[in-house]
Amino acid sequence: MSSALNVTHKGILFPNIGYDVETIKFVENEFQLLDDDVLNVTYPKSGTNWMTEILSLIWHNGDPSWVRSSFAWKRSPWLASSNGMKAVLAHPPPRLMVSHLPFQLFPKSFLSSKAKVIYTLRNPKDVLVSFYHLSKFYKGVKDPGTVEEFLEEFLSGNVIFGSWFDHVKSWLEVKGKPNVFFNSYEEMHQDLRGSVEKICRFLGKELNSQQIDSVVENASFQKMKDNPKSNLTTVPDHFFDHKKGKFLRKGIVGDWKNHLTVAQSERFDRVYQEKMQGVNVTFPWD
Repeated sequence: MSSALNVTHKGILFPNIGYDVETIKFVENEFQLLDDDVLNVTYPKSGTNWMTEILSLIWHNGDPSWVRSSFAWKRSPWLASSNGMKAVLAHPPPRLMVSHLPFQLFPKSFLSSKAKVIYTLRNPKDVLVSFYHLSKFYKGVKDPGTVEEFLEEFLSGNVIFGSWFDHVKSWLEVKGKPNVFFNSYEEMHQDLRGSVEKICRFLGKELNSQQIDSVVENASFQKMKDNPKSNLTTVPDHFFDHKKGKFLRKGIVGDWKNHLTVAQSERFDRVYQEKMQGVNVTFPWD
């Protein structure tokens, strides 16, 4: 699995479709965040689209008409992709955006703005499995090979958006900031309503009980899977080979147990212990 095809900036790989170094540098150094911007930030395959749906529904007080009539990437453009950046710059505020950038490549303007970031984490073993399946049909990356081969690439950070460990640690550096909210895929799974209420509080959005019910109902996996504006089945064929896989696959916790052997899981645990040493945070999967 060579990465020669990929766009690389500061040692981090980016997809070879839709990204260019010029745009990534512009985002990092020149792009101005506004105080009412809201950014959904994740490492890939950590609940990004789910959070986009939740935020879109909260934005419209639980009314699902926006998520049914507008594509996810139009509601919440991708910061740092070439087309996404054009869309962000054309969007009237307040803006919703989504990003997989590690903190060191995030807009420098964030440190002096009140823009809000929601950072969602997910058990890295589940991330690995979901990422593996995505890599089979997403044309922006090389074929992932076997699970064993992809496991090694993932653990060494030789995948798009870099190492999971480095990404998470880069964002943990700013965890204490009042405009950064940490959230996990597992918590959302366990208690979606509770997560939605916390997100609303963080955003300063007051929704009544009925509106929150609507957010929870319309952000369910089944509702998203059935919604062509949210399930990414309409993404052009030059991005995805739709015959080879679906973007919204299972939406469950613990799927890694169906894919990793005991030896692979133990190998993962050893690397995890080593890389996360000194991180004084307890995660839902620990």
